Amino acid sequence: MDNIALTKNMLTALILAGGQARRMAGQDKGMIELNGKPLLQHVLEGIAPQVGYVIINANRNLEHYARYGCPVITDEFAGFQGPLAGMATGLRTVDTPFMVTVPCDSPFISNDLVKRLYLKLVENDADLCVAHDGKRMHPVFLLMKTSLLDSLVNFLKSGERKIDLWFENHKLAVADFSDNPDIFVNINTPDELASIAEKLKKRH
Repeated sequence: MDNIALTKNMLTALILAGGQARRMAGQDKGMIELNGKPLLQHVLEGIAPQVGYVIINANRNLEHYARYGCPVITDEFAGFQGPLAGMATGLRTVDTPFMVTVPCDSPFISNDLVKRLYLKLVENDADLCVAHDGKRMHPVFLLMKTSLLDSLVNFLKSGERKIDLWFENHKLAVADFSDNPDIFVNINTPDELASIAEKLKKRH
C-alpha cells in the first residue's frame, strides 16, 4: 500500500444506486438532495480520490447519473434483485483486480475507507473484506477480488440473493471501523434525511 498511485489504479469503486428505496416512497435515493447536493455527489466526492476508477450502478434516471462523468451500468439481473445483482454487473464491467462497493446514500465516507479494507484483505490473504462498525457488518461496504465474478453470477443464477450466504463461499476478512461508525450512516426515511442534514451542517 506504500505505492498509492499503483494501488489506486488497481481499484474500481462501484457506487450502488440501483435500489427501489421503498421507505423513501420510491424516490431514487442517489438523486435526493442533502444540503444542496444530491446524495450520490456526496458519496462520489468521498470515494473517487481513493480509487483509480468509479462506476455507478443505477436502474433508472440513467441520464442524470451519466452527468457525473462515470460509466453507468444497469443490473443484468432484472427486477431490482438487490445489491448482489449490481455487484455482479460491476464485476463483469471492471478491468481492475479489485472492486470496492459503497451505497449511494452514505454521505460520510472516510478518506481511508478503501485503504483500510485493502490492508485487512491483504493481511488475511482473503477474497473479500467487509466493513464492521463494532456492532455489525455493513456488507455493501465491501472490497473484493474481481476474479469472484463467476462465483457471484452462479450464486445469483441459483436463485440466492442473501449476501451473507455468498460470503460463506469465500475467505472473508473483516475491517474494524468502530472508531468511525458515522461512515455507515445512511438515509432510509425523510426523518433520517433531516437528521443527517443537520449533522452535516455541524461538521462544516
